Amino acid sequence: MDMQTELQRSQSDFVVYQPGSMDGSTFDTGNEHFLVFEGPDGALMAVWTQSSYEGAGDHRIVFARSGDDGRTWSAPKLLLGCPRPKEGMQASWGFPLVAKSGRIYVLANQFTGAVDYHHQITGVMTAICSDDAGRTWSAPQTIPMPKSPHDHPDPAMPANWVVWQRPDRLSDGKYYVGFTRWLSPKVRMNFGNSWTTHESVVEFMRFENVDDCPEPRDLAISYHAWGPRALRAPHYLEPLASVAQEPSIVPLPDGRLFCTMRSMSGYIWYSLSADAGDTWCIPRPLLRRDFGRPILEPLCCCPIYRLADGRYVLLHHNNNGCFEGCRPEETGKNRRPAFLALGEFRPGAEQPIWFSESKLFMDNGGATIGPLKRIDIGVYPSFTTRHGENILWHPERKFFLLGKRITPDWLADLAVPGSLD
Repeated sequence: MDMQTELQRSQSDFVVYQPGSMDGSTFDTGNEHFLVFEGPDGALMAVWTQSSYEGAGDHRIVFARSGDDGRTWSAPKLLLGCPRPKEGMQASWGFPLVAKSGRIYVLANQFTGAVDYHHQITGVMTAICSDDAGRTWSAPQTIPMPKSPHDHPDPAMPANWVVWQRPDRLSDGKYYVGFTRWLSPKVRMNFGNSWTTHESVVEFMRFENVDDCPEPRDLAISYHAWGPRALRAPHYLEPLASVAQEPSIVPLPDGRLFCTMRSMSGYIWYSLSADAGDTWCIPRPLLRRDFGRPILEPLCCCPIYRLADGRYVLLHHNNNGCFEGCRPEETGKNRRPAFLALGEFRPGAEQPIWFSESKLFMDNGGATIGPLKRIDIGVYPSFTTRHGENILWHPERKFFLLGKRITPDWLADLAVPGSLD
């Protein structure tokens, strides 16, 4: 297997990171939850979770920057977690916040040694900050999290949570983001041994005082759709089991927020908020248009992003989990290829964004790579619009970190329904 051949499979336009080995001997073949953002000094910056491979127990949060619009990137700098296997406690799923002053915060799930659901999910919220555009960083500090009825009843046991997308200024100018809360095995219903039946819900965080530049431990967070009001979606075999995960949010022209989320139902679900994220409506299946067909998706992330021109793109895999004859539970087989659907706002519609048919955006042919032999593509990405250019930044097979342009020419043949006529 040749590194350069594998690097070119998705025909991407930018290379942010390629591991030092194919076999994991350099402890860096796991690269995911790849969040690119605009830094306070005009540079592009990125944080991601790196490891020997996903679940290896040596997750770390790393940081890199680009001063030339993503063409070249610095070597990753360790911020939190394990530099090597068995060297300290891992940290996972880091995400950035940038204050108006230029201070950068990076928050993450910090493992403490206590395991409730899984060692890469159970953890406290830890944060660090930088006042010099990422050159130096503060010591980590813990941000208290309120105890949820979905958590383990022992006050000493941390929550099971993942923030997977970059928070944006969506809620009255404040950073806002959705997150997955996995129910503790002590409180969830049991529907079998498959992890795909383990219950999860979607909740939201609003960061209330980022622009005051507090110490990391003093970041004030309000929680919404919390506890019994969390958003839920049914499992295709167990309708009573909630499997709602990995929310993605965009603002609508009328001021509402629109959120997509993955499920184990074979299609995407969505919810709406009319009050800046304080409350959310009961989720429903995402359709191509009002009274249209559901948009298919296995148990895999399905983010929606706003394009530079104000329209939207939905990234998804356009299958119900039974891709090439596999079962929906076989998530190592059905997370490819990656498709895009173009979305446009439809005022007055019940579902306010309508979508085109889906178009193949990228694939890797199902070629495996890395110690876990991954095939997934378009998984745990992020998105930037800069100088009018739309770029999807994506972990290819959770191995390479790449960027791919979404150009007007590529979108030109996608037609969104205009009305019910």
